[in-house]
Amino acid sequence: MNHETMNRLEKTVSKLSKYPNVIMSFAIGRAVPFTGTSGVRYEKMTKERVIVSIQNRKKVRNHIKQIHAAAMVLLAETATGMMVGMNVPDDKIPLIKSLKTNFVRRSKGAMRAEAWLTEEQIQHIMTTDKGEVLVPVKITDESGESPIECEMLWAWIPKKRK
Repeated sequence: MNHETMNRLEKTVSKLSKYPNVIMSFAIGRAVPFTGTSGVRYEKMTKERVIVSIQNRKKVRNHIKQIHAAAMVLLAETATGMMVGMNVPDDKIPLIKSLKTNFVRRSKGAMRAEAWLTEEQIQHIMTTDKGEVLVPVKITDESGESPIECEMLWAWIPKKRK
């Protein structure tokens, strides 16, 4: 992709991709402190796909020693938010509009969220002044199963009000 058409986040990710993922996770964790505190790892970030993960460690556990429900939702929100963030023009602000989560089974170990957009959704984000998009996301645990199912609706608006 042409460097001039990249937004700030995509340029930053492009520069950081030359280093181990831990560097990108640290850098983004500094920019988005809650993800840094929780230990979200950024495994893949492109305009088409974002993959993030979280380890089952004491800081993010619930009373049954699994990843806390709020941390699971954070994972889905982070993956989908970064997906929109990789595509939204710099003069727009991405905002979560709504989220729906169903907890369908007990989780096992570490978790991973994968979000993606179609080419049509990407073009819509890049060319529409203000809008919304339902970002698909799949959350899996160490068993490969999906303990939660999420629906994340993201919007974007101009940074400057008219």
